[in-house]
Amino acid sequence: MRSTADRIRHALMFEGLGLAIVVPVGGWAFSLPIHDMGIVAVVSATLATLWTYIFNLAFDKVMQARVGHTRKGLGLRIFHSALFEFGLLLVLMPFLAWYLGITLIQAFWMDIAFALFYLVYAFVYNWLYDIIFPVPGEARAPQS
Repeated sequence: MRSTADRIRHALMFEGLGLAIVVPVGGWAFSLPIHDMGIVAVVSATLATLWTYIFNLAFDKVMQARVGHTRKGLGLRIFHSALFEFGLLLVLMPFLAWYLGITLIQAFWMDIAFALFYLVYAFVYNWLYDIIFPVPGEARAPQS
């Protein structure tokens, strides 16, 4: 298991590096001023963090009430992830449309682009993080 300090380092580095990539690349890709892209990125990250807390708490409470536990098999994890992403899309789209003065359809596509970026980014970041900062005392998995 990772320590609390390691988890904090992981989260701060993840968000910092993610913003350092998203702001200039997103500004370029969507033809937005860096300032606007920076605000969009920071507010989106904040809303995503709040949504993560609210969604997971609500999901676990519903599970606890309905089935008496919070254990999730593969099918329920897929449903949980899909429902989470759909909810995040609904949370972020109105902000993107309002702040940037764009349509909800344009905000939808922008949000999809962010989601795809963060899907790939999270995979690569976590893989590299585990290589650079291995868990103490844990054998390294073969790199394939």
